[in-house]
Amino acid sequence: MKKGFIIALAAIFFTNVAYSVELQKIDFTQKGEISELELVFDGNDVEASKFQDKEFKQIIIDVKNAKAVEKVLRGFDTSEFSGSIVYVSAYKKPENPNDVRVVLQLRDNVRSLLKRKPNRVVLEVENRFGVFSENTVSKGQSFDEKLAESVNEDSKINVPKSDSVEDILENLTLSGRKKYIGKKITIDVKNLKISNILKMIADASGFNIIMTESVEKLPPLTLNLVNVPWDQALDTILGLGKLVAKKNGIILMINTLEQAAKEQEKELEAKKLKEKDEPLVTKVFLISYSNTKDLIKIIEPYLTKGRGTIALDERTNSLIVKDTVDSLDKAKKIIELLDKQTPQVLIESKIVEVTEGYKKEIGLKEGFNFGYDPVGNVGSNISTVGADLDSGADGGPGFTLSSAPSSGEGARDLFGLQITRFGRLLNLNFKLQLMESESKGKIVASPKVITQNKKKAVIKTVDTTSFSTTTGAGDAAVTSFQQTDASLTLTVTPQVTNEGSISLEIELAKEQFGTRPSAQAPPDKQARSVNTNVLVENGSTIVLGGVYNFEKRETHSGVPFLKDIPLLGWFFRTPSGPEINKNELIIFMTPRIINQEEAGLSNNG
Repeated sequence: MKKGFIIALAAIFFTNVAYSVELQKIDFTQKGEISELELVFDGNDVEASKFQDKEFKQIIIDVKNAKAVEKVLRGFDTSEFSGSIVYVSAYKKPENPNDVRVVLQLRDNVRSLLKRKPNRVVLEVENRFGVFSENTVSKGQSFDEKLAESVNEDSKINVPKSDSVEDILENLTLSGRKKYIGKKITIDVKNLKISNILKMIADASGFNIIMTESVEKLPPLTLNLVNVPWDQALDTILGLGKLVAKKNGIILMINTLEQAAKEQEKELEAKKLKEKDEPLVTKVFLISYSNTKDLIKIIEPYLTKGRGTIALDERTNSLIVKDTVDSLDKAKKIIELLDKQTPQVLIESKIVEVTEGYKKEIGLKEGFNFGYDPVGNVGSNISTVGADLDSGADGGPGFTLSSAPSSGEGARDLFGLQITRFGRLLNLNFKLQLMESESKGKIVASPKVITQNKKKAVIKTVDTTSFSTTTGAGDAAVTSFQQTDASLTLTVTPQVTNEGSISLEIELAKEQFGTRPSAQAPPDKQARSVNTNVLVENGSTIVLGGVYNFEKRETHSGVPFLKDIPLLGWFFRTPSGPEINKNELIIFMTPRIINQEEAGLSNNG
């Protein structure tokens, strides 16, 4: 028992020793078009890697030799945000409990970038495909190379890679805004040559400087700079003296702008002379997707004039280029950029038509009628409807009364009452009709079509029915059948923008059969159509158009004045039949690029 206890303690001890870091918390934030997942650790010794499962739309981060408390190893829902991440879960890998795995469930397959910061690892995920440039997530980069490219692109400020003199000098030679991180110095001089001021900064900062004679001849400057970074002071003096700087390691070569322009002209002339004597090289470029004739027109301006040639081999769909090495490199870059898959767009549409009919009939169908005949046989039927004042068949008095409007030969109308004859009360007919009918219908058509960028696609379905027609009369009558069609046609031309949005030129026409006026007549036909041009984000759904019809009608008749009496008016009018018909047509459309990554769609800005 004691031996087993010692072994268990040893296992726990070595298991804890195997852990190098602890995952303390997981933070999620959304910044514009980028979502960030931040893994915070208690140290910097983090081994993290990621891979993407496109089939299940997941990004998976594996952290080796890490532990985490239970409150961190949980899942949380991020679907309320508008970004690409809908759920995040963290757990220990079953096959290796010493590793922690974090799984991100995506709305769609987008690209991501893993970065390292002090005591943390940050995963940046684009909220729509195309936010990251291709260079940022190029396939050949390693994890450390991606971390080295962690630069704030939004601010567009050139930042030195480190605080070393070599990296600071490299940053100074770039154009645009710069961030200065050099050691702060103070310069207070009066009428001192620029060359001497530059030497003072070089001595204080530890880099070597070479200046041309034209710099020595520049007029002196008066400066009073207090506690400023030395690289900012150097950049300011270069601007005041209109100087140009080139770097070679920790050596800075400075020349005047005028002299540098002259030297550049000489270099260009020498380069042209060199191109005339430079040997030509032939290279064959295999073209997969682009139109070779269009590529020739694009590449020709970049070839060496008078020397470079380009030819087309249609059998192998190849371009044969003969030119200098530099020109061939240019042609290669152009072909790599343009020879990509054409975006293919899947357009899904749903046509929803909802109809609703409502009809109610309340009232006396045949009015209120009765008859009275004190002489005749009880049970004999009185066929007339109304109140008749006349001599009965047996000569006895009698009458019948009905509130239903009626008319007959020789009858005298009096507000809908007819006096015919006296008779014994024969029957009491009190027919009340209370009827309500309601009908709803929903017709859904869902045409789908896929096409290439800027290529028109047409999908059409046709329903056919027939009806009989008769020509001639008598024995010469001939009965034949004719056909009529109802079609659904979707014509769409997509155009994909560089940002990944889709412009759609749409023509949609839908026909459907209605009821037949008669058994021999052709059916009624309803037609709906939409013709429009819209811009929509990839994968988003839009409503192209909707038509809503509302119809309400109510008709009834009866005895004037009497039919309007509350409750009693039912006995003196036909049934009240309000009828409501509703009809609505809504068209939804969702375009989706199915090969966005292969087509090289990205935000080039």
